[in-house]
Amino acid sequence: MNGITRLGEGAVYQPALGRRMGVLRVYACAILLSATLLFSVQPMFAKMALPQLGGTPAVWNTCMVFFQAVLLAGYAYAHLLTRRLSDRVQPAVHLVVCLLPLAVLPIAFPSGWSPPTASTPVFWLLGMLAVGVGAPFFVLSTSAPLLQHWFSRTDHPAAADPYFLYAASNVGSLVALLGYPTLIEPMLRLRQQSVVWSWGYGLLCALLAVCASYVWFGAGKQPSSVPSVTIDAEKPKRKSGRTDSHTGGGQKVVTTGRRLRWVMLSFVPSSWLLGVTTHLTTDIAPVPLLWVVPFSLYLVSFILVFAERTRGVHAWMVRVFPLSLLLLVLSAMLSAFWLLLAIVHLAVFFIGCVVCHGELAKLRPSATHLTEFYFWMSVGGVLGGVFNAIVAPLTFRCLLEYPIAVFLAAWLQPALYPESLGRNGRLAVLALLLSVVAGFALLPKVLAYEGNPHLIDVTFLASVGLVFLYYLNWARPFALGVGVLLIMAKLLPPVVGTVRFTGRSYFGVHWVVDNEIGRQLLNGSTKHGVQSLDPARRCEPLSYYWNGGPLGQVFAAFQPPASTNKVAVVGLGAGATVCYRTRGFEFTFYEIDPLVQQIAESPEYFTYLSDCGRDAYEVVLGDGRLKLAESNHGAYAMIVFDAFSSDSIPLHLVTREALQMYLDKLSEDGLLVFHVSNRHLNLEPVLTGLAADAGLQGIRGHDLEIFDRDDALQAGYMPSVYVVLARDGRLLNDLKARGHWKDLPPPTGAPLWTDDYSSLLGILR
Repeated sequence: MNGITRLGEGAVYQPALGRRMGVLRVYACAILLSATLLFSVQPMFAKMALPQLGGTPAVWNTCMVFFQAVLLAGYAYAHLLTRRLSDRVQPAVHLVVCLLPLAVLPIAFPSGWSPPTASTPVFWLLGMLAVGVGAPFFVLSTSAPLLQHWFSRTDHPAAADPYFLYAASNVGSLVALLGYPTLIEPMLRLRQQSVVWSWGYGLLCALLAVCASYVWFGAGKQPSSVPSVTIDAEKPKRKSGRTDSHTGGGQKVVTTGRRLRWVMLSFVPSSWLLGVTTHLTTDIAPVPLLWVVPFSLYLVSFILVFAERTRGVHAWMVRVFPLSLLLLVLSAMLSAFWLLLAIVHLAVFFIGCVVCHGELAKLRPSATHLTEFYFWMSVGGVLGGVFNAIVAPLTFRCLLEYPIAVFLAAWLQPALYPESLGRNGRLAVLALLLSVVAGFALLPKVLAYEGNPHLIDVTFLASVGLVFLYYLNWARPFALGVGVLLIMAKLLPPVVGTVRFTGRSYFGVHWVVDNEIGRQLLNGSTKHGVQSLDPARRCEPLSYYWNGGPLGQVFAAFQPPASTNKVAVVGLGAGATVCYRTRGFEFTFYEIDPLVQQIAESPEYFTYLSDCGRDAYEVVLGDGRLKLAESNHGAYAMIVFDAFSSDSIPLHLVTREALQMYLDKLSEDGLLVFHVSNRHLNLEPVLTGLAADAGLQGIRGHDLEIFDRDDALQAGYMPSVYVVLARDGRLLNDLKARGHWKDLPPPTGAPLWTDDYSSLLGILR
């Protein structure tokens, strides 16, 4: 009977089983592949552009704005296409649009494009992005909402509620997120990645054509004309008369208030994702690739709340969320093993994402408004990214966007016990007073934090007050209390001491803190310089740069050639390296962060440059590789690279092409010095391979024995590891006679890092 089966009274339309499963599989595969391509094209093109553009904020903020604007444009296009054109015309128009990007494949950095030097590169960069990757990225951004809309126009039994396909989209995103750094990047060069990606795009076009055929020709009647009971009619009604949208169906009337709630429920997890990632990779542990974990949890939360079988997880997370927030408040005030703290922050973030995204799933409208729903979701996600990446660095002096996102998530959470409103008012007032008192008691500790042991007691008292507030259904004061306590925690310095300065740039939050060791320049848990508070030691380099350490030994052993006595240093920090000017050197510092230059050149914070440097140094702002390329041939006797101690190492500084440029700027008798101290990355095999490829001699030195010397650590000395390369091995003989220096081992056979290939996975410790 043409696939129609009658089940007595209340007959429903049901396609033949094979055809029904085929329709669903094709749409799911198309959505999954589209998301995979979308999430893999961004890191691929970023790696292509990095050597040519560098890593300055103007570049990466422009790229972020471009990708998010194109994503939003894609969602708007999908919405307008479904609103203005008929079901038979839509697929034809969209397939033509899908074929246009084939003209620019495979993706590559546009040849003949060079950034302007006399004007801002922003508009040039936008044009380059539009030419290089704009067209395919736009097409991919339209796929998730448009394909779900097309599926809702088929005769599949699930077509009336197609939102479960959004889980397939997030599965595809997760595959790309995890697969790119672990499989694609280590195995394929950029040119190969681009070719494979192009084949994937071609396959997507074929799948889109099949999906379009189901809409053009149909596998039967559409759900709206099928003699069956609709999903909406089968769902239980709430007391308000609206459909229980958590189980399907959705609202048929979309109000302005509901649109605003869609935006907020998308904005908060998007902002929280960036906030918790920055917090983890700066304040807790600068672990490369750690950002993959919160992003994965973010995507998994979407999968759980939109997939049919796991939507019930949301109700459990709603009940757990308040307790997890209390745990987060307590952990924010404690010093503990970094892995434990990371687990707490990630767990609370995941629970919050499930709560917010679960509310989104509950508030999804009927399929008629599907593309509009995704458009407003995209607006919220874009606003979250812009808020964290652009607005927050200009507005806040520390990472306040993180606690603000947590506060907003607590504010938006659904009430656990709505029937208990107004009960136990006296206890609620008492709990509120306890929280206020605790907050005021905590404030002085924050403003003048010296490691007070009673801080945890105050925090615990505040948390008890928060427990009362929430479970007596004072949800708004509860959210406010959580936000206040987390903001106070963010005002604490990363180490115990007296705060002299707090400032922020697009590269992070910088602290200047005094303690018994000295005056420290910090970016989260990473130290970028230390200076003694003893006037007699003001011109003594400390931390990784002390006289008895590897760098001090390099300057003591090296005799500058007659042609030049200039030294280039990539990375300024507090400016301690300039202390070696007394040995006849002049310094040029290449620094990418203007705030670091401001701090280092302010005598009220650090006096290395003013006391020791005097007129024998200059600071050049900008990306180290690009700015070094502008210097003269053979300009430097030594080039020191001090940019690899945090989580986000500049990969483009350690490639074959970069090394060849350094050698051009180095005198024949010069040295390349790499500071490779890093808790989580081992750059030595990379440099070993590069040295062998270029025919250079190399040695490695360290002073790790300082770990066992408390007196040295208290004096401000820090253990470090350096690698030194030279054209002539005889230049290294004097150095090998000092300290712990030895020849670099033979190359391991690992792929050589070039502008076309690099992988962090292979150098993780």
